[in-house]
Amino acid sequence: MEPMEGNSLMQLLNNRIFWVCVMAWFVAQAAKVVLTLAVECRLDFRRFFGLGGMPSSHSAVVTALAVGVGIRSGFNSTLFAIACVLAVITMTDAAGVRRAAGKQAAMINKIVQDMIQNGGDLPNETLKELLGHTPLQVLVGALLGAVIAVLMLGL
Repeated sequence: MEPMEGNSLMQLLNNRIFWVCVMAWFVAQAAKVVLTLAVECRLDFRRFFGLGGMPSSHSAVVTALAVGVGIRSGFNSTLFAIACVLAVITMTDAAGVRRAAGKQAAMINKIVQDMIQNGGDLPNETLKELLGHTPLQVLVGALLGAVIAVLMLGL
């Protein structure tokens, strides 16, 4: 690798793979708003910055990164291997640990509400439940990220 020369900010702004990842995140998050409108007949812009849901923006970003690195550096490069490992870890976490945490939050919320209704003196605080993803949401996010990388960088 060559040492960084010139303005680091300009280098970042000219980094095509960085912008592929930004676009993958943006499209995935915008899709959540559109899908909420289509399925629930309500416009909820909070979904643009929210976690969880269809498609997984985490999966879209890390897959766009891996495919972008593969296109630019070669699919047999060390950088591609690193990006792939990062993608697998991120997607496994999104569909595993974070999804389980969301299910636990839903159960805790139900228990707290039941206790409050039965006269319990508990804070009426609701935990965030939409944290993780189903395997389908992860898969769709990954496909979206790959398509965006190919469209923006070519093969």
